[in-house]
Amino acid sequence: MENKIARFAGGCFWCVEHDLREVFGVVDVISGYAGEMGGNPSYENHKGFIEAVEVIYDPLKTSFKKLVQFFLDHIDPTDEDGQFFDRGESYKTAIYYVNEEEKDIALALLKELEESGVYDKPIVVKALPETKFYKAEEYHQKYAEKNPIHYEAYKEGSGRSRFQAKVCNIRDEKRIIWKD
Repeated sequence: MENKIARFAGGCFWCVEHDLREVFGVVDVISGYAGEMGGNPSYENHKGFIEAVEVIYDPLKTSFKKLVQFFLDHIDPTDEDGQFFDRGESYKTAIYYVNEEEKDIALALLKELEESGVYDKPIVVKALPETKFYKAEEYHQKYAEKNPIHYEAYKEGSGRSRFQAKVCNIRDEKRIIWKD
């Protein structure tokens, strides 16, 4: 079976890329920019685009559903103005779908998360139709691996690490697990 592609936006693409690399069945993750503005977005000029990642995965080892669940557990799905240190339109959250099946999966998981009691605020992640994806500059690819000290300081300093640990603790305390 041929590999598939999923796309997500969750704030800093370094963090989303690094986290999703951990999922069994993920072949590669590419940092980039999502949007229909045209042109050639860059890190210095990506107004109108959202920092996103493209996940290439083996559907015999993982699924779109599992990727979405993992993604949602590694972002703040209640923050409508960005993620952690990264604020503004370019850092909003989204799950991109390519067909009705993926759309239904994304919407069902967002509803499940909303009803789970993990968060006290509404879930604001958008499920959006697939859009154009532009690969980010090479120095952004595998950033955490190339720059581990800077990356860990950034992730810790932004609060992302503490937030992810808190989500895990809440799920454990309330015995909330994703439905299969």
